[in-house]
Amino acid sequence: MINKITTADARKKFSNIINRVAFGEESFVLTRRGEPIAALVSLKELKLLQEIEDQIDIEDAWKAKKEPGDPIPWDELKKELEL
Repeated sequence: MINKITTADARKKFSNIINRVAFGEESFVLTRRGEPIAALVSLKELKLLQEIEDQIDIEDAWKAKKEPGDPIPWDELKKELEL
């Protein structure tokens, strides 16, 4: 369950909120002036999100590899992306 809390209230209850996230595996959306600005999630949830993102990146890479055309050399791609 995701709880919403203002940044001002979060400051006042910081240690309690951290314990609820770390040990109770609750999540919080921090709001400022009614707008969501950040989230606090457990490390377990963060790792899951990262694994999902990695899996999506892998799937996208395989799709790109199957696209027709000649491969672009890494040096050219870096230059094009200004890396």
